[in-house]
Amino acid sequence: MPHKCWKFGNNISTDEIISTQYMTLTDIEELGRHVFENIRPGMSQGIAAGDILLVGKNMGYGSSREHAPLALKGAGIGAIIAISFARLFYRNCVNIGMPVIVSAETVMGSEEGDFLSVDLETGMIMNETKKLHFRFDPFPDFINRYLKKGGLIQALNEERRTVV
Repeated sequence: MPHKCWKFGNNISTDEIISTQYMTLTDIEELGRHVFENIRPGMSQGIAAGDILLVGKNMGYGSSREHAPLALKGAGIGAIIAISFARLFYRNCVNIGMPVIVSAETVMGSEEGDFLSVDLETGMIMNETKKLHFRFDPFPDFINRYLKKGGLIQALNEERRTVV
């Protein structure tokens, strides 16, 4: 199913994703209501479940806290496609079940408001608006399993229950 994309430039910090004043919040939907509040006020009200974030280089640099990826998930973002990611942000996203895809071609070939479909298993992205296809290296099976189950902790808890 295609989802609308939102586009940002390079060097989006975790503090721009969610302001430090919200670090005491623990409800991810509440965090999501404040996503990008300081650089794009009101954006969270326009995000529909599954929308896709397109970003340039160095997405998520700064703090290693999980609040930034949790806020994006709480806002309804279903995947992030970037030219490059800050290492800890990338890892935190995978841990919470947020697909993070490196694809410069998709970012350069798509505009805000385009509708994209992402197939994590085949490594295909379709820009439904412009009728363009992009490829990315699919995740290893164990990462796809984490993503499908909502994150690392949920996957481990589910696997532990099946072993007992």
